[in-house]
Amino acid sequence: MLLPRKLTAPKAATLAGAFFLAAFAALGPAQTQPQPKAQPIELRGAGSTLAAPLYSKWNDAFQRAHPNVALHYDAVGSGEGVKRFLAGAIDFGGSDEPLDLPQKAKVERGVIQTPATAGLIVLAYNLPEAKGELKLPQDVYVDIFLGRIRSWNDPRIKAANPGLSLPAKDIAIIGRQDSSGTTFAFTSHLAAISKTWKEHGPGVGKIVAWPQETMIARGNEGVASRIKISDGSIGYVEYGFARRLDLKVATLENKAGRFVAPTTESGMAAFANTAGEGIDGLEAATFNPPGAEAYPIATYSWLLLYRHYPAGLGDALKSYAFYALDQGQAEALALGYIPLPKPVVELAKAAVEQVDASTAASQH
Repeated sequence: MLLPRKLTAPKAATLAGAFFLAAFAALGPAQTQPQPKAQPIELRGAGSTLAAPLYSKWNDAFQRAHPNVALHYDAVGSGEGVKRFLAGAIDFGGSDEPLDLPQKAKVERGVIQTPATAGLIVLAYNLPEAKGELKLPQDVYVDIFLGRIRSWNDPRIKAANPGLSLPAKDIAIIGRQDSSGTTFAFTSHLAAISKTWKEHGPGVGKIVAWPQETMIARGNEGVASRIKISDGSIGYVEYGFARRLDLKVATLENKAGRFVAPTTESGMAAFANTAGEGIDGLEAATFNPPGAEAYPIATYSWLLLYRHYPAGLGDALKSYAFYALDQGQAEALALGYIPLPKPVVELAKAAVEQVDASTAASQH
């Protein structure tokens, strides 16, 4: 039997190198290592119907730019959105009323809330006989929703609208059935201009007791649709919903005593000077805004965030919030909302910066 010859160290090294090169060549051309894909992230939100068309627009645009993020928003009304947010059942909420101190105290993860957009609440009506501009003084529309003025040819309505054909037709009030930030903003305005409404009437809330004959509907879209099909009706909706259904809207008396129609310009005038008291003072500044050109019923719509999130989720939510506060404001204008004034945008961005996106995932 032949025994292998003992290799010297140089020869062994040469053979080993040759074997390595042959094995490497057999693998074929060098291939680039595949880059790991970003982990998919799902963000769930719910709340305001007033801002729902805008959230839908934002979600579509943000998802196109961030394919790994799936965004879902349920337009269930501000009251239900707040309920889900307090229960930790969603990642962000939308509300036309910010959380108060007792509500914030219930959230162990902390709360950051910031305006996301702004809107006007209009009094839309269905009165085919009235061919011109319908003007409603503040004391008149308060008494309409108190049920004290019941007919369209009431002397007080006629006095504000000389020359306008007003029929002897009953006024049908349309109100909200669900817990609604739009209702909160509208009733806050009515309480600001009427002691009777505040102390002896329905008061302020997301749900209030309307006059017995009031027809009720769910969501801004439900109220707008009911007005569209109900002759003699009047109700309160966000301006964009009235515009999309081509509803007539009343010109309202403002705090300065002037009659102002809902427009982008009158809306911007309503929000122009609201940032002076800081983010906590924004809400009250819109209840009956001053200024000769200001539309009288205005509201911010709020984005509710937790203070602490797991890293990936929190980073995605912060990016989404900053998108809404930057590019998203131009999209708001196209849908009938009022872009946030620049000082308010700066307040909002400073609030979003406080979100901590480093919490351990197990704590979420």
